[in-house]
Amino acid sequence: MKTAITLSLLPSRPSMPFVLGPDLEEGFALAAELGFDAIEIFPPSLKALDRPKIEKLSQHHSLPVSTIGTGGGAVSQGLTLTDADADIRKQATAYIRNIIEIAGDMGGSAIIGSMQGRAGTGDLAESLNWLGNSLAELGEYAKQWNQPLLFEPLNRYESDLVNRLDQAVTLIESHEATNTKVLADLFHMNIEEICIAAAIEQSAAHIGHVHFVDSNRWSAGCGHSDLKNAYDKLQETGFQGFLAVEAFPLPDQRTAAENAANYFQNLLSS
Repeated sequence: MKTAITLSLLPSRPSMPFVLGPDLEEGFALAAELGFDAIEIFPPSLKALDRPKIEKLSQHHSLPVSTIGTGGGAVSQGLTLTDADADIRKQATAYIRNIIEIAGDMGGSAIIGSMQGRAGTGDLAESLNWLGNSLAELGEYAKQWNQPLLFEPLNRYESDLVNRLDQAVTLIESHEATNTKVLADLFHMNIEEICIAAAIEQSAAHIGHVHFVDSNRWSAGCGHSDLKNAYDKLQETGFQGFLAVEAFPLPDQRTAAENAANYFQNLLSS
């Protein structure tokens, strides 16, 4: 297993689960200093992605880009794959395709989290069908770069569509989204799963990426989740992807990053 740490291109805020950013040079340098294997980037928009600079820093620090989030499309532009307006769904798909292209060119995957949207007062089955079809279409598109599309179940306070790993697997399989993998976020799982380790075991064949974060969304070791048990189950089931730190920059960016790095060092060497 390899490690990654999140870098947001938005100004750092304690309410946002991104450890580093928005300064790319500082973020890459600190991640390299602390021994992380890769960077996960969250851009607020396509224009915010300075590809030449990211590629230059990635090469300079020998830190690949593991993943790029698409949530900026939802947060800043109100785009989701399940909007009742077909034109907005089309724009959301185009936005994600662009992120897939950029991430793929850098050897990484795109993440669909917030852009799954919500059913709200609409028809749940219809919303899930729109979402499942989109995962199949976009996953197929990502094949061009030999990268899977990553789909992240969110907790009930952020989405009413897919909250657990088994629900994500069912959606993926029922829509034959063969190049779509599940992103297992331990913060969301702490809220929704009966047992995190059991959920990992049940869905192991579909897990492609992990947000390794504690119960309070602080970096690992700062909450009450049994992260060692989760790690052991990932190891036992043969997971070989990234353990990414998508945590609040608390008590500050450097301390959060150091805490995560130290936790990983102890965990991976045990």
